[in-house]
Order: sequence, then C-alpha cells, then structure tokens
Amino acid sequence: MATKKEYKVKEGEPAPNFKLKDHKGNVVELKDLKGKYVVLYFYPKDDTPGCTIEAKGFQALLPQFHKKNAVVLGVSPDPAESHCAFADKYGLAFHLLSDEDHKVAETYEAWGEKNMYGKKSFGIIRSTFLISPDGKVMKVWRKVSPDGHAEEVLASIPE
Repeated sequence: MATKKEYKVKEGEPAPNFKLKDHKGNVVELKDLKGKYVVLYFYPKDDTPGCTIEAKGFQALLPQFHKKNAVVLGVSPDPAESHCAFADKYGLAFHLLSDEDHKVAETYEAWGEKNMYGKKSFGIIRSTFLISPDGKVMKVWRKVSPDGHAEEVLASIPE
C-alpha cells in the first residue's frame, strides 16, 4: 500500500516567509502582508494553457478577493520579462513573482518530480496555499486542476 506523503508545510502551521521580486521589480515579502489573506499559487509556466486558465480565473475574481481583504500572488520559475509579457497579454493585475532558482517552491514543497507521458522531470507541482492574516497556512491545495480553482479558493476565505 502506498504511503501518503507527509508535508512539512501544513494547515495550521506558520507559513514560511519568503522574499521575491514581482514582474515590475518590486520586492514582495510575505511578512509585509500580515493583516491580509494571501493566496499564494505556484504554477509551472507563463502563457501555457493550464497556467493561463488559472491566472485568468484569479484575475476575473480579483475584485471579490480584494473585498475579502485578500491578495493574490502567482509564483513560477519564469523571469520578470516573461511575467511582464504574460501580465500584459491577459491584463493580470496581481503580483507575478519570479522564483527562478525555485527555492520558495521547494520550501513550500511545490517543486518535485513530475511524470508526463512517461517522461520524468522536475518542476512546479501546481499548488495553492491560503495564508491567514496572522501568517498561518489555512488551506492547501496540491496537484491543482486549473478549471474552477480560483472560485474554490475564494469560497474558502471567510466573509
């Protein structure tokens, strides 16, 4: 019987702090966002089908996230230039953070071995973390399906 993976980043635990630059060169640090809900979502690559669906889903609901005192942060290994083009192409008005050395993804256990069509590689495992205003992990979604995901995350934030 396969054993279920035990993750270090768990619901109810403090969210690991991080500091990354966004697509505009601004430094975003988790500890500076205390007092707000933080939707931290890791996605594999800018301007690919699943990642575009997911980003557009968050963008469409951005006003509702803001009403619930939440910020949305998208994280991928793409450089800032790629994030800029992606944000401009789809009108994304939230931070896209560059984790080029995938250290933050590794910390959040959103980086690992993937098997696609029998080919093994390492990369982002699509994951989302909802972090409470006091800096604790409220909810974790791993191996996310992009369709309808933003709605599910929004529904998990208290009124």
